[in-house]
Amino acid sequence: MGMEANEVLDAKGLACPMPIVKTKKAMTDLGSGQVMEVQATDKGSTADIKAWAESTGHQYLGTVEDGEVLKHYLRKASEGEEKEEVIHEDVMDLDELRNKLEGEEKLSIIDVREPAEYAFGHIPGSKNIPLGELEERFRELNSDEEHLIICRTGNRSDLAARKLTEKGFSTVKNVVPGMTKWEGPTEKNDSK
Repeated sequence: MGMEANEVLDAKGLACPMPIVKTKKAMTDLGSGQVMEVQATDKGSTADIKAWAESTGHQYLGTVEDGEVLKHYLRKASEGEEKEEVIHEDVMDLDELRNKLEGEEKLSIIDVREPAEYAFGHIPGSKNIPLGELEERFRELNSDEEHLIICRTGNRSDLAARKLTEKGFSTVKNVVPGMTKWEGPTEKNDSK
């Protein structure tokens, strides 16, 4: 598939949230209607970039796999299409989450990282629903329960928290800054 891009952004070897951070910055230099190709190796970047584009008014055109490299194509929104990026305001810090866990409260912790990230270390009792699968799997969750959404840095979980709120979930909190700073108990998946 030969896709013409006005700009090519190299985000290979970078982990979340860096592909999005670089994409946001590069997108400001692009003209309305122009296309950017973002090259990334982070498997979670597909869901991240798609959700980010949706939340800002830019058009996610698609992703092409080229070996280990994911080539994401985005079209910059025109002035009338662009939206101010919204941040999910209901957040919980890691200390508060740890206190709730130590208090043995029944919690619904949703980890929206990719399965490989989750397998190498996650909060005991958390459920793995990668951001890219949330649209198909959100019905697995009770919309009346409080859901604590976590990822690696707070970026994907912010997008997931906004998506669940849009779907009518009443109490959703984004756990920040995410698993990179988590010092509480973790477990690993030994099989799979």
